[in-house]
Amino acid sequence: MAALGSTIGTWMQKYAQGLLVYDLTRSKFYLGMDDFLSQLPILLFMLIGGVIADRHDRRRLLTYSQYVQAFSAFSLAIAVWTGNITVWFIFTMSFISGCGQAFGGPAYQSLIPSLVDKKDLPNAVALNSIQFNVARVLGPLAFGVTIAVFMRWGFTDAQGMAACFALNAASFLIVIWALMSLHVKHIPTVGAGSMRDQMGTGLSYVRNHGSLVALIVLAATTTFLGFAVLTFLPLFTKTVFMEGAETYSHLLAFSGAGSVVGALVVAWLGKFPRMGLTALIVQAVYGLLILGFAISHVLWVSEILLFLTGAALMVVFSTVTSLIQLIAPNEMRGRVMSIYMVAFRGGMPLGSLVSGYLATYFGAPRVIAINGVLLVVVAAYFLVRSREVREA
Repeated sequence: MAALGSTIGTWMQKYAQGLLVYDLTRSKFYLGMDDFLSQLPILLFMLIGGVIADRHDRRRLLTYSQYVQAFSAFSLAIAVWTGNITVWFIFTMSFISGCGQAFGGPAYQSLIPSLVDKKDLPNAVALNSIQFNVARVLGPLAFGVTIAVFMRWGFTDAQGMAACFALNAASFLIVIWALMSLHVKHIPTVGAGSMRDQMGTGLSYVRNHGSLVALIVLAATTTFLGFAVLTFLPLFTKTVFMEGAETYSHLLAFSGAGSVVGALVVAWLGKFPRMGLTALIVQAVYGLLILGFAISHVLWVSEILLFLTGAALMVVFSTVTSLIQLIAPNEMRGRVMSIYMVAFRGGMPLGSLVSGYLATYFGAPRVIAINGVLLVVVAAYFLVRSREVREA
């Protein structure tokens, strides 16, 4: 519940910050730069964060990361409220917040198996996915309500944005309170060595376990090829369906609702036999659904396909995340999860970048169709060649 409140606050800030950057600069490039700087620390520091999560108390590390992100959000709130905001200050706070996520992410993922039994781990992972997707729907709504309320009270639009930042800062304090209520015994990493040596140990461990390599590659290809659908939704709305913002919001709602349903299915199933085989089959289905969406010109059919793609995507990710959590030993889990998260998070912006470049030459529907076919090919490859994943 604390994570749900915090994630809603994060989505509020994301929308307010994007609007603020555009108001200050009128530049699409700066909008992209702000998002890039918030993601950059994840690629630069998350592997180090995984080592630290194995060497130190994960609950305490995650608590510190919440303080860092709360500081960033509160600093933005003060700067905007007082009128002393610049785009470079926003960029700096985005980078600092990204650093908090880079060190807190592996600790968060590594902490979950300490809170539940192994048989309940897939349920816990799925519930975490549910809160994220519910927040994805409620965050923009909370942003709009906050801005509207503050403007009705006579404040400026900028002060309404400052309120969004302040509420996000407060949401991190709720997570800190929840973390302090946990009593989890920390078991430090067995053996000594430098940060570099232990990072190398983690990479070697993953490299020598074929099932982990296959699952991480599977997650990376799914984000690289699959997330471009959401990136191109505004384009499909305007050029394929000849509609506007209302239709775009409907398409997003169908995708988000499907994600919640998919996560609920995994939460209901829990730990079940042949989870790896299920993930591969559902990924192949996901590719076919994307292909269908790319060639569809009927709005209601596309809405149904988006609902199904959201459900399929969440089944794949919840299942793959659960399998990696189950396979990784506790003393190595921080490093394994950091490698997984770099592949998972890195695939999203890189995939959108490559797909966007190709779409300028071949058109978005054709690129999305090709991505769908490639997803089926990847799933078929692992079905045939990776016995470890099939039997996981």
